[in-house]
Amino acid sequence: MEPIAGPAYAYAIVAYLVIMLAVGAYFGRKVHATKDEFFLAGRELPRIVLVGTLLATWFGGGTVVGGANFVYTYGPWAGFLFFIGAPVGALILIWLGPKIRELAKYTVPEILERTYGPTTRLFSTICILLAYTGIISYNFTGAAYVVNIVTGFSQQYSVIIAAVLMVCLAVMAGMKSVAWTDALSAFLIFVGMGLGLYFAASSAGGYSSTYQALTEAQHTVSGGLTGLQLIGYVAPLVFLYIGDQNQIQRYGCAKTPGEARKSAITLFWGMLCVIFLVVSYCVFATKLLPGIKGDTAIMRVAVQHVPFIFGAMILCACVAFLVTTGDSYLLSTATNIMIDIVQKYVKPDITDKQLVFGTRVAIVGVGIFSYVMATYLPEVLAMQMYSYSIYGAGVTIPLLGAFLWKKVSPAGGLGSVITGAVAILAWDMYLKRPMGLNGIIIAVPASVVALVLFSLIFPSKRAEA
Repeated sequence: MEPIAGPAYAYAIVAYLVIMLAVGAYFGRKVHATKDEFFLAGRELPRIVLVGTLLATWFGGGTVVGGANFVYTYGPWAGFLFFIGAPVGALILIWLGPKIRELAKYTVPEILERTYGPTTRLFSTICILLAYTGIISYNFTGAAYVVNIVTGFSQQYSVIIAAVLMVCLAVMAGMKSVAWTDALSAFLIFVGMGLGLYFAASSAGGYSSTYQALTEAQHTVSGGLTGLQLIGYVAPLVFLYIGDQNQIQRYGCAKTPGEARKSAITLFWGMLCVIFLVVSYCVFATKLLPGIKGDTAIMRVAVQHVPFIFGAMILCACVAFLVTTGDSYLLSTATNIMIDIVQKYVKPDITDKQLVFGTRVAIVGVGIFSYVMATYLPEVLAMQMYSYSIYGAGVTIPLLGAFLWKKVSPAGGLGSVITGAVAILAWDMYLKRPMGLNGIIIAVPASVVALVLFSLIFPSKRAEA
């Protein structure tokens, strides 16, 4: 594929990736071998860094590549709805964030065990591991794809470079290196896209002229999709975000529950700004660059219609968002392995030093496994895509139940996890998505019904007492 940018942009991306490694190495020298330091940055992240890492962790390849393609294809209103899950989740976490910080847990399965018991913790851990290794794999390939289309560098070698970079950042200092490089990337996207927006809008003739150039379908709220099809795109992001372990772990990094709440409020407004910027660039691309691959919309506008200094920032941020999302999920997955499996079932008396060392080893192992899937087992990776919906139906629903309903029981939690997972597998894999609908439309209601029904039929001993 011919690169969409010249050598100067390639040099800028390389320079920024080197800066990210330098930042990671700096914090790697300062981190101590304790659980709180490595997994939760010592529970002392400044609010601006906490908000930055929350933003960068969520807005990854699904935004700058997949989301860009959706907006370019279906128009701005459908695009806003596509992204709405993140700010809706942030609103919910304004209330839940302080509660999560008070629990002082390291993983979502730990939180679920408090209400539902160890069996639900084990099943939810399996769901998370399935989902997150798939996310890591597509972030490897996504980052490599962006590097390839921007620079023309080999896709095969780009995957290796992306994988090594993400693993190194996660291994160096755990959450500290991940959070600070995330915040740096969030700053780049705001500055680059924010200042470059004037030039992109001027090239397109402004918002009014651009909007008039859209197709009739792109003027509609659904973008030409049916209501259920649109819900099928929106719902997985809503439910994945609310229960996303990466987000929950970061609220545990706040200094106090009050700081967690303030961070969630700031995050909400930050998300709206990022969504506005992303949708704007993609809509301008529909007029300025008709007929291109939609997943390159933001990057092509940055190169062709924005001055180099801002365009280079945007391209660096696009690559960095994929890298920071990948290293976050690497750290989170390794945390599950060590805390929810090794510490829980294999070595309960493990020391903090052993836990941190084991997590670093697990990060490397997960990275190798995800690279193999991304490169050699694409059919397995394709199957794992369903586990994102499994996470939303089988993990988020019981998690919300644990916070919202006092009558939930261990049977209800386990039934919800299993029902959500089975419903997704049956609808998406066995029935092959009838009517083109995403399985989460079926799985979330089924998971809720199972949670309520089994909790009422088999109440917890606490409720009986």
